[in-house]
Amino acid sequence: MALPVVRVPRVLWRSAGVTHGTRAIPEETAIAFTYNGTTYAVMMATPQDLQDFAVGFSLTEGVVSHADAIRELEIVETELGLELRMWLGEAEAATLTSRRRQHAGPTGCGLCGIESLAEAMRPPSPVGTGHSFTPDQIMTAVGSLAPAQALNQETRAVHAAAFWEPARGLVGLREDVGRHNALDKLAGALARSQHSAAQGVLLLTSRVSVEMVQKAAAIGVPVIVAVSAPTALALQMAEAAGITLVAIARSDGFEVFTHPHRVQEERATHVA
Repeated sequence: MALPVVRVPRVLWRSAGVTHGTRAIPEETAIAFTYNGTTYAVMMATPQDLQDFAVGFSLTEGVVSHADAIRELEIVETELGLELRMWLGEAEAATLTSRRRQHAGPTGCGLCGIESLAEAMRPPSPVGTGHSFTPDQIMTAVGSLAPAQALNQETRAVHAAAFWEPARGLVGLREDVGRHNALDKLAGALARSQHSAAQGVLLLTSRVSVEMVQKAAAIGVPVIVAVSAPTALALQMAEAAGITLVAIARSDGFEVFTHPHRVQEERATHVA
């Protein structure tokens, strides 16, 4: 099985001179998702947390509605990459006909292979009421992200998606060369541990694009906090889904773009 990190030779040029050595870089592997023997999509991704990836991608793409719908999962290494072979029941397999993909997805791809504008712009799933959070809690969540990014500390070349709760801190974190892949892996990790995504904050190291909001809505995330800015369409999707979107979250503050009622100065309370 391919390793998530490889070391390669490099020549380092600095003002003090030239040195030779190695650098750690992330692996990028073709990973095929197959259901009942038929390939659905091929994504370029970091070859780790593959069971989480299989379950999370299946959930956020609407292939299945719950993790138990995947009756069998096998990870197979081939000469060209990895196959995540999943077997579904008859009812779940029937839903694939309306969401069949035909193309490979490169690292930066979030809507690769979608066959129609209507499919790409599918309405987001509405999220629940969730919790409210204080600015201090949001800043604490943001501050916990970077120290936990082990793969990025080693390579400086991957994205992360994490889930944070006030009482527990970081519940889960997944990294990948693709931001969508990192989110899918996190979604799968939460689903496999039967942990609800409705009680905390989704943290993203990337910009917030429309497909990231769609994936977050698919697993019921009420609050997204990202270190980068959102796109205009992402804001529209977040507004429609009832998601509080916080972005440009840095050490000195953040900006709230949609549904600001979940960010409150007073002590956070449950608002359900």
